[in-house]
Amino acid sequence: MSTFPKVAMIGGGNMANALASGLLAQGCPPAHLMVIEIDESLRQKWQARGVKTLVSADATLSGFDVWMFAVKPQQMREVVQTTGAYLRQETLVISIAAGISITSLSTWLANEGVPHHRVVRCMPNTPALVAAGVTGMAAPKQLSEHDRNTATHLLSSVGQVVWVDGDASIDAVTALSGSGPAYVFLFIEALIAGGQKLGLSHDQSRTLALATLAGATKLAAESPENPGTLRERVTSKGGTTAAALDVFVKRDFSSIVQEAMAAADHRAAELSREFGSS
Repeated sequence: MSTFPKVAMIGGGNMANALASGLLAQGCPPAHLMVIEIDESLRQKWQARGVKTLVSADATLSGFDVWMFAVKPQQMREVVQTTGAYLRQETLVISIAAGISITSLSTWLANEGVPHHRVVRCMPNTPALVAAGVTGMAAPKQLSEHDRNTATHLLSSVGQVVWVDGDASIDAVTALSGSGPAYVFLFIEALIAGGQKLGLSHDQSRTLALATLAGATKLAAESPENPGTLRERVTSKGGTTAAALDVFVKRDFSSIVQEAMAAADHRAAELSREFGSS
């Protein structure tokens, strides 16, 4: 896609900032972006980048091809409904709010009772802040290939994109990659603490932990072999790695991770019931 659509960000926080930074880095003109944000300090930061801002939605919004809703789930319904008067039939709406279903979005955006089906629900993750994110995306079957390509183009500005089928799959994405960075950060904290307990300094432990995770992830991404095979290659029988992995196995590390993900998936479904009812 050689040209950029005009994109309105409804909500100007961290994720909107990451997406805009990615788009600007790819050559999107600042004039093609607009941010609606009630916080004055955030608006000033956007204005300093040459991006138009509004305190609340007005007719200016109707001139933008894509609307990206980047607000908290509990605010979503009210915010969406304040924009309805400015929605055009051809407007593509992208939501990054956890737990808000495609059906709810389409219904809240309805015109004279007719749902707005040009809707994409997505779940990016915080590494998008350094253009290394991954975003799960889902849409109603009616969404055109052109709209899918537009959404892919926009979200690809901050990392990889994976299309999935429907709301249940987006909840699973939330549990895996959406919440996943926190799991990794927790593991990094544990590695650093473990290194210090064994006599290394904090700085030494931090450097070793971060480089180890970065290198292992890069190897897993680029190797034709699956992670299980790579793990086996590091593990010599009776060696140090085997001794460490025995502890993980005894504590059922895999089940702990899966149980945690199931809890996140369950919470995403709860959010949909709490805030996404149409």
